[in-house]
Amino acid sequence: MERRAIFITAFDMKRLKELLAAARLQKAFSQDKEYLKALEQELQLANVVAPKQIPNDVITMNSKVRLTDLTTGEDLTYSLVFPADADIGQNKISVLAPVGTAMIGYRVGDIIEWQVPAGIRRLKVEEILYQPEAAGDFHL
Repeated sequence: MERRAIFITAFDMKRLKELLAAARLQKAFSQDKEYLKALEQELQLANVVAPKQIPNDVITMNSKVRLTDLTTGEDLTYSLVFPADADIGQNKISVLAPVGTAMIGYRVGDIIEWQVPAGIRRLKVEEILYQPEAAGDFHL
């Protein structure tokens, strides 16, 4: 899988680094070490920008996106949220879940790839239905 730079707001970067630090302190880091390390790697690749400067086609925290599973053709709609707000019944995916970590910072038209037990899963970002920064919601 090719790795590339992603976009992230300075505000999201700060909150995500705090989340990782808290996970380490709670020893959750050892339980979910692989996914937390994947998020750390994504953050290291990130182009950090001010919230008002993030392109409106980038998946940021609290964004709602429409994706297509490139294997099944299924349309999926997810909101990318912090772990405390995750609720699979409402399609709210934690940034610490494998798909959440894979989604952050990608743009409309991008192909998101990540490893699953059965191989590589591929989703295409079709549309950003809601992005807090584009909507002027900088407090989330």
